[in-house]
Amino acid sequence: MKKDKVLIKNFIWNTIGIMMNSFNSLFFLIVVSRINGLNDAGIFSLAFSTALLLYTIGLYSGRMFQVTDIENKITDKDYIFSKVISCSLMIVLGLGFVIIRGYDIYKALVMLFLIIYKATEAFSDTLYAVLQKNDKLYQSGQSLALKSIIGIICFIVVDFIFKNLVIACLSIVLVNLIIMAVFDYPKVKKYIPNDIKVNLENVKNIFKKEFFVFINSFLSNYILNASKYAIDNYLQEADQARFGYIIMPATVISMFSQFILMPYTNKIREMYAKNEMKKLKQNIGKIIGIVIAFGVLAISVAYLIGIPVLEFIYNTQLSEYRLDLVIILFAYIMYAISYIDLVVLTTARKTFIQFLVYGFTAIVTLIVSNVLVNQMGIKGASLTCVISLGLLFILYFYNTEKFYKRGREIKGDSSI
Repeated sequence: MKKDKVLIKNFIWNTIGIMMNSFNSLFFLIVVSRINGLNDAGIFSLAFSTALLLYTIGLYSGRMFQVTDIENKITDKDYIFSKVISCSLMIVLGLGFVIIRGYDIYKALVMLFLIIYKATEAFSDTLYAVLQKNDKLYQSGQSLALKSIIGIICFIVVDFIFKNLVIACLSIVLVNLIIMAVFDYPKVKKYIPNDIKVNLENVKNIFKKEFFVFINSFLSNYILNASKYAIDNYLQEADQARFGYIIMPATVISMFSQFILMPYTNKIREMYAKNEMKKLKQNIGKIIGIVIAFGVLAISVAYLIGIPVLEFIYNTQLSEYRLDLVIILFAYIMYAISYIDLVVLTTARKTFIQFLVYGFTAIVTLIVSNVLVNQMGIKGASLTCVISLGLLFILYFYNTEKFYKRGREIKGDSSI
């Protein structure tokens, strides 16, 4: 009974936290569109997507690997130290990216501050993993909710006063740092013994063992944002903003799959450890069913009122993109299912096969995005989404089904 109450509490707060954190970019984009205009909205959309791409470097493998570590040979302090390294690398690479792209100082600073903002989130994620392993997932949800509420308020106020994206983005960096210091750290430190020192060999092993998890996450993020980089190459900032508007609702579907799945990661780990493949497949099937039902509802609502609502929110004409909105939502349903399969395969440490899946899909996406966007504009970007995420869905479905049939007795990724 007590475990059920904890599960419900974890689920509710985790859902609230993830929802608010995921909607941040939506609110930020609305504010920028209303206060700063279409061109700045395009800059913000690309900058936020770039920050998300580099965010995968900061996370490296992310919370999932740390939480599903059934051997517990690597301490939480080792994981935390590894995040210091990966987040620092994330910021350095971000600086290199804006220099190579040759952006002006305004666009470069917006991008850099958003990269630092996501770096603070990447570091917080390893703290949240400590809380989740100790059945305190609700506290990470509370932290995310705090950062979201205060961050949005600060962003709105600062941008309204200064009408400057650089200063507004700096304000949310400061919010995250302060909450991390006064809320996250005090909650986490009680679970990390002071007498345990960082084991550099363990840190090295984290980067080594989790390399394919990281590269898969990086390639996944690139696949999701390839259309935006193609738009940056061939179209205008205003086109970037318009595409950002119609793709934003789709992120709700992937977000939904994550907060439905997150509270069950410990159960997934237990079923895998016991080699209960049939039970695991049944439970995952139920989660996928819920995600599909939510996705169908989302498409129905989007087709009927999606465009008018987006036009009202962003004060921009978008009527010609109704079909694009539906196509993108359908693509993200397939991506959400692929993400669920990813968690299953990652729990089983089947990472190399995922690297092959993502590597092949990324190559196809790179080619398709540049060809279609150059020839068809925003409609080409929408088609890129459905082609790339459809391919990802097919490859993940095939490999996950194969895993269910073979179970734990099969050794190594090459078997899948």
